Amino acid sequence: MMRRWMTAPMALVLAAGIATAVVPTAYAATATSSTACETGWGSLNKQSPVFDYEHQPITGIRTGTHPCYDRMVIDVPGTSTANPLSYRVQYMDGNTIYQAGSGDPITVGGGAVLEVVVMAPVYDPATWEVVYPAKARQPLPGVDLTGYQTFQDTRFAGSFEGETQFGLGVRARLPYRVFQLDNRLVIDVAHSWGTTA
Repeated sequence: MMRRWMTAPMALVLAAGIATAVVPTAYAATATSSTACETGWGSLNKQSPVFDYEHQPITGIRTGTHPCYDRMVIDVPGTSTANPLSYRVQYMDGNTIYQAGSGDPITVGGGAVLEVVVMAPVYDPATWEVVYPAKARQPLPGVDLTGYQTFQDTRFAGSFEGETQFGLGVRARLPYRVFQLDNRLVIDVAHSWGTTA
């Protein structure tokens, strides 16, 4: 009699395990369906007003890929809607950005190039100590774009008079948006002009 009671719970556990094993398969099927994407951002220049605020250094730049877009996040602690970060982002003609101050050309890979300028240096304005160790003409440190659908290259141009400039190479001239959150500026570039991914 004891054996029957032990067998019944074991059968229930086994059945539950089989039912659980079926769930990921069903999820995988829905995950491959198309995703609705917002792409009405346009590709024209985007910039914020120049704000009178205390300069904060860039502490890092990171990227991620999403179903509808690739994302770049520029970390600038101390910035917020109350202490906003000024920026300019625009597509360039060709694959070249021009270094502020010197005018030297810097080639960026990709089918199109966004020039990104933020009013934040890569050094601490109080001590002049480098906080984000980027080098002119080199890819942004710590940014690996392997496997990205839209992002293809980055090139640092420099920090000049409190502004930091770099190029973001993308697959083609695609819609993008720029917005601010606490401690960071976000740039999203869509994977396509369509509404699904």
